[in-house]
Amino acid sequence: MTSLAESRSLASSVISDRPASRLFWGFALALLGTALLTISAKTKVPMWPVDISLQTMVVLLIGATYGSRLAVGTLLLYLAEGATGLPVFQGTPERGLGLAYMVGPTGGYLIGFVAAAGLVGWAADRGWSRDPFKLFAVMLVASVLILALGAAWLAYLFGAEKAFALGVAPFVFGDLVKAGLAAALVPAVWSLIGRFRR
Repeated sequence: MTSLAESRSLASSVISDRPASRLFWGFALALLGTALLTISAKTKVPMWPVDISLQTMVVLLIGATYGSRLAVGTLLLYLAEGATGLPVFQGTPERGLGLAYMVGPTGGYLIGFVAAAGLVGWAADRGWSRDPFKLFAVMLVASVLILALGAAWLAYLFGAEKAFALGVAPFVFGDLVKAGLAAALVPAVWSLIGRFRR
């Protein structure tokens, strides 16, 4: 078992080094992550063309707790679940299912989720998840990445002016708050684990 001092992500602190155990727990954590993403997607404030939800916060938390490889794997599994027609996305099933939904207005955000989870996971792999200030900084960049990719796809669909007005401006304050909460939560969990193990 990896020691707490050697662990870079919260997930690596609880997963055994044995290959079979790593595979089992990695898959279990990925499934848990997709379940949390689905729940957070359905916890929303309806808007057009993209609803406001807790999903970006869950993406950031997955990156910070799982590390880059498991975080990206979890997000790709989530996209695969949605591509097969499972109603895991924000507007499913009412706005369509599968690939038809994924190329709609939220398509750029979905790609942004993968990139953001990878970026925050990369920072967690380097120990940044223990420092709320470093973690907040990388989560801000990740949030901008989600908004930029989301807005780029919306601009392709509806034009740049609508993309900014409907796909960026309504989310800036909420994403700032979500990044702050996530950046405070993860180091606090690290601290609790350290106290528990002592």
